Amino acid sequence: MNQKDEAINAHITESTLLRPAIQAWKFFLRDQGRSHHTLKAFEADLMLLEEFMPTDKPIGQISTKDLEDYLTWLEKDRGVPCSPKTLSRRITSLKSFFRWLTQNAVISVDPAEKIIQKTVTSPLPTVLTPQELQVALDAADSIRSSASADPRPYVLLRMVLETAMKKGECLNLKVNHLELTDPEEAYVFVRYPNQRYRFKERKIAISPEWVEAYNQYAQQYEIKDQVFPWSQRRLEYLLEDVTKAGKMDKHISFDMLRWTSALNDLATGVEQEKIRQKLGISKIQWREVKSKLRTLAMENGYTFPEEDAGQG
Repeated sequence: MNQKDEAINAHITESTLLRPAIQAWKFFLRDQGRSHHTLKAFEADLMLLEEFMPTDKPIGQISTKDLEDYLTWLEKDRGVPCSPKTLSRRITSLKSFFRWLTQNAVISVDPAEKIIQKTVTSPLPTVLTPQELQVALDAADSIRSSASADPRPYVLLRMVLETAMKKGECLNLKVNHLELTDPEEAYVFVRYPNQRYRFKERKIAISPEWVEAYNQYAQQYEIKDQVFPWSQRRLEYLLEDVTKAGKMDKHISFDMLRWTSALNDLATGVEQEKIRQKLGISKIQWREVKSKLRTLAMENGYTFPEEDAGQG
């Protein structure tokens, strides 16, 4: 136990009421570098627990049965809708809070340990079928070669399809994050200035076709620093231009292209670990993503190679 943990122990005991204990936990999370959004959400979750519990009940007397009753109240008796996703997050908050109290020897038994975490599987995303993907590429290329000759939709569309980059990553991409000297060995370096997200950094190969289109785009728009020096809304409009040019029913989005990119990679035999790394997600996240990709493949006309069945 370090000095900071000892200081926590000196101020919080099993006789402490919920509110001061919650505030101490909030200060601990802040010292750990958690974001303002995370702090606000966790605090709000625990303040609901304080609202439910008797005002004079100390943390050392809170039992597993109390927490089960609290969760039932959230779901059925509070009178405010509680979605499965929100409930899952509130259970996570409970478990984190009481685990912290137990690990710091404030309480001897963790009442939240036996609470079952209710995992939530988000709905399947919308993707492009192989046929729709070709329509989108052709439409973007037609915009690029039209009288107005705007290469932006093609460069953006093809880059996300090849790299599976997120919208925010596209907005933060700099010219010095591109290595295009040899078009056959070109890559994009996805970087994060915040140390907390360095694990998401990755190098992703990009095609000679994209390099050619990018060079045209960079010259026409005098790109010097930011690869896409436009607003988030403008980038969304560029993808919408492709939707309109291709007269497509589906409205192309960054999320749609990111999932389509992963789906196309998996269907063409790219190693699953490489796809996971390209997406910049953890091995735990990959389990759900992989399951969704298999379902999406069956629903959208993609075929996996035989050897895929044996991969992890």
